[in-house]
Amino acid sequence: MSAMLPDWLTHRARALPRVTAISSGRRRGLSYASLYEYATRQASALAAAGAGPAERVAIVAGTSRDFVVAMHATSLTGAIFVPLNIRLTAAEIAEQLRNAEPAVVLCDKPREALATEAAALAGSPLPLRMPLEPVPEKASFVDAHDEDSCHSIVYTSGTAGNAKGVMLTYGNFWASASASALNLGLDPSDRWLACLPLNHVGGLSIPIRSAIYGTAVELHTHFEPETVNRAVRSRQITLLSVVPTMLRRMLNADDRHFDGSLRAVLVGGGPVPPTLLERATARGLPVVQTYGLTEACSQVTTLAPSEAMSHLGSAGRALLSADVRVDAPTGEAGEILIRGPAVTPGYYRDPDATARAFAGGWLQTGDIGFLDRDGFLTVLDRRDDVIVSGGENVYPAEVEAALLAYPGIEAAAVVGVPDEEWGQRVVAAVVAQLPVELGRVEPLLRSRLAGYKIPAAIERFDVLPATASGKVQRRLVRQQMADRLATLHTNP
Repeated sequence: MSAMLPDWLTHRARALPRVTAISSGRRRGLSYASLYEYATRQASALAAAGAGPAERVAIVAGTSRDFVVAMHATSLTGAIFVPLNIRLTAAEIAEQLRNAEPAVVLCDKPREALATEAAALAGSPLPLRMPLEPVPEKASFVDAHDEDSCHSIVYTSGTAGNAKGVMLTYGNFWASASASALNLGLDPSDRWLACLPLNHVGGLSIPIRSAIYGTAVELHTHFEPETVNRAVRSRQITLLSVVPTMLRRMLNADDRHFDGSLRAVLVGGGPVPPTLLERATARGLPVVQTYGLTEACSQVTTLAPSEAMSHLGSAGRALLSADVRVDAPTGEAGEILIRGPAVTPGYYRDPDATARAFAGGWLQTGDIGFLDRDGFLTVLDRRDDVIVSGGENVYPAEVEAALLAYPGIEAAAVVGVPDEEWGQRVVAAVVAQLPVELGRVEPLLRSRLAGYKIPAAIERFDVLPATASGKVQRRLVRQQMADRLATLHTNP
């Protein structure tokens, strides 16, 4: 039998009513009692709009208090929270709305036009702008959840570019939060700075973990390195989560030492260059590398703070929420496989993708790494073909499909090349009878793709390297593109 878990916000509002739940810069912090009061009002409005047990509530909005309130309000109605990436185009969001079939779509004012267009394309309900208007009738609220019930659906694209909704249960989040606390420790005065987008699992996990712990979130609406540096030095921040690009920008923003109350800076979202970790450590940032993915509620392995310097470059050992193995002998590279209580039960309305992803109870991540004799994981790549640029996954097949829609392009291969600022840059090799200029192709691409997926460079090739069966060899394309771009940089 599955266990019942208390609603985290409801419990904290009763047990720790005066403890700060959310703070944000100069704005007055919200206590757990105040956050619960706001959430119940929004839950009643959501229920009146059609939210209820197992229904979906989609949200197209930036990071804000309203976003966090909406998440908790959705749980109070028993509905499933569906955060959507605001950097996607309306057509891309519509694809996810068609899969989720939400009863309610929420948005904020800046994204109202985007949400309205996407909802119209998908045939979803007209978006409601947050915060919702109060309703006279108070709904009945859910104060406990089955651990196997779905808390949220977070979309992550496959290598073919098709959106897959990762179902994350209350039990998944509970296991992940528990394992993280056992690794990093837990202090009642913890304040976790959230500057990752809340529509990504790395950002979404922070207010969820904090509600489970009864600790505070320092919420930033977007990432600004100067603002984050100032907060770290002056606002009693104890925990911070960033991707490598963000860490690099923090270090480049000034040359001051980082004095403060930080216990750990979790750095994930792709392999982290050892030189970046060394720079951060020298400046006083207690960095710990972590490896995770949407399908496991973010963290899978994380270095313990005491191991950070002795295992620089490693992503740590498996947390208690996940078993990890590599499909290769110890010390050799292979595919990373995971299982455990933090791992998703599958993809929403996609049993075929779920069956392909799991083998013998192990999730096949597609990521490449190796385990040493002591069980420390080193991640070599975020996937063979997936490009990680600024913490965002870019899937080559999706960009290639958009390129092939341009008249005259006969073949295309999209790869990532190293970039000091973003980790990787998206670049494209195309086969075309006539010269292809990025400036001419870009308007078509922007109508189909989010901005971070647009290639930074397009190079014309006579033929793309391929196997005997005709499959493009991306490894060779990546090498040839890097060589060509280096030549262009040397001889402009």
